[in-house]
Amino acid sequence: FYAMLISSPVTPSHNARRIISLVPSITELLAYFDLDDETLAITKFCVHPEKWYRSKLRIGGTKDFNIEKIMALRPDLVLSNKEENSKDPVEKLAETIPVYLSDVNNVEDALVMIRDIGLLTGKLSEADSLIENITMAFRNIPPGNDPLRTAYLIWKDPYMTVGGDTFISDMMKKAGFDNVFADAGRYPIVSLPELVASAPELLLLSSEPFPFKEKHVVEFQSLFPYTRVLIADGEMFSWYGSRMALAPAYFTDLYLRVQST
Repeated sequence: FYAMLISSPVTPSHNARRIISLVPSITELLAYFDLDDETLAITKFCVHPEKWYRSKLRIGGTKDFNIEKIMALRPDLVLSNKEENSKDPVEKLAETIPVYLSDVNNVEDALVMIRDIGLLTGKLSEADSLIENITMAFRNIPPGNDPLRTAYLIWKDPYMTVGGDTFISDMMKKAGFDNVFADAGRYPIVSLPELVASAPELLLLSSEPFPFKEKHVVEFQSLFPYTRVLIADGEMFSWYGSRMALAPAYFTDLYLRVQST
């Protein structure tokens, strides 16, 4: 796991006791590990668990967190992510503070991250148990018929989707949804004509980061009369951590909803 830590003059403890999380899904993982007392601060986007969101000190956003406030708290571990957090401030923190930098592009990466954090926080047995639960949950996804050709939108104005080398796309694949933009870049902008040309059987409008609503479903349904259009729970598709144990059941229900219409 040391190879996944940004270079720092401070050797991290295996049992970090002053932790700051810069990643919402990792914050939820810390709560799952019962690290309430050890977790000093979180970001304004760390909405789970709600009790932490309302009571924990917030140190800014995932991109614009307050370096001075973090340093003043004297953490012995800062948890970050390559994609969700800005590079320069994370590297600045790592000059004096142990920083764990996760890089999650698929389910397997997420399981490695869970075990790493379990090791760093003295929660290895809990991490291994969670990994086992997640692994079994994914194995229990009923085998479907042919994967559904699916477009997954994460943003509006401009429309943005997900490419094949992303965690979301890997979750789609395991759920039985064939990403029609798998060969595109990580988060490509797509025009409406390109979206129409992709001819998806299913169009999923994510609830985050752009909060697509039912009114958007109605709008898209008029443009895609032969495509099933649904709101997708973005947390189930994009949060790597303890929420992954809940995702397979959600995916199974979602797949069955599409098949029944």
